[in-house]
Amino acid sequence: MLQQVMTAPGQITFREVPVPEPKAGQALVKIKRIGVCGSDIHVYYGEHKGTGYPVTQGHEVSGQIVALGEGVETLHVGQKVTIEPQVVCGECYPCRHGKYNLCEKLRVMGFQTTGTASEYFAVDQQKITPLPDAMSYDEGAMIEPLAVTVHAAKRFEELQGAKVAILGCGPIGILLAQSCKALGAAEVMITDVSDYRLALAKSLNVDYAINTKNENFGDAMVRCFGPDKADVIYDCAGNDITMGQAIQYARKGSKIVLVAVFAKEAHVDLFTLNDHELDLDTTMMYRHEDYVDAIRLVNEGKIQLRPLMSKHFPFQQYLDAYKYIEAHKEETMKVLIDIDQID
Repeated sequence: MLQQVMTAPGQITFREVPVPEPKAGQALVKIKRIGVCGSDIHVYYGEHKGTGYPVTQGHEVSGQIVALGEGVETLHVGQKVTIEPQVVCGECYPCRHGKYNLCEKLRVMGFQTTGTASEYFAVDQQKITPLPDAMSYDEGAMIEPLAVTVHAAKRFEELQGAKVAILGCGPIGILLAQSCKALGAAEVMITDVSDYRLALAKSLNVDYAINTKNENFGDAMVRCFGPDKADVIYDCAGNDITMGQAIQYARKGSKIVLVAVFAKEAHVDLFTLNDHELDLDTTMMYRHEDYVDAIRLVNEGKIQLRPLMSKHFPFQQYLDAYKYIEAHKEETMKVLIDIDQID
């Protein structure tokens, strides 16, 4: 079978390797789609601190089970599935207390261990989540980033009826906006400096889409939500400017959740954070229940994924997918690799 390998930043090759045999407790999955995410792009540019080269990528994935190892009884051949890419120890304090997304020895497929970018992938049955028959493979490959935002939304426990502000209108920001609405938020405001992205968010049931080149973030919150402003602010942009806006304009005593990954050391106003008794929270990936909720919300029609799908590339044009993203940064949301298309 063919397997993708990023040998160095900006360099991708393909190698022939044997099709793996599923071991006891494993399933063999024929990979159908792989999504390219922001973290993959960091690897492409050599900016991901936790990834060395060579590396086989692929962590946003969908596929079909084609064989089962001994002892696998809850899955069946022909089943449409996605894969949860976390590799955890199961022994550390977070793992023992159900927070395995915070495993002290966490590795993630496609970064610190082999990813799914190959024609077939053998994986432990515990990492497989079935998809509804009616769900497309394209949608299935987007359940992973959606699970990120479902988990992030839940970090604010009083979301029902809440007024939510989101800084950053990329794929994660728009998925988070939809997740918050689907989980009970009353109103959602999202900000960016791209009119294209803001218009897309507005078409997906976001109440207020604000271009902060034209309107101050704090003024926009008062105009949209009234003098009490937002109950929670999520930062999906991850830079000093957006976190500075969140801290400066948050309602005193309210909550900020950092969703984005800062690419470098942050310099933010901790004096105001302390003086206004703000809660600064964070979020890290997801757990299985977030996958289940993500699939349910798509299945119920509460979250739309298709409008975020920008372009498909055949498997052997993996490098072209990165070049396309590089050349179309503003209007690109989700690029998908189609492994059914192999020469």
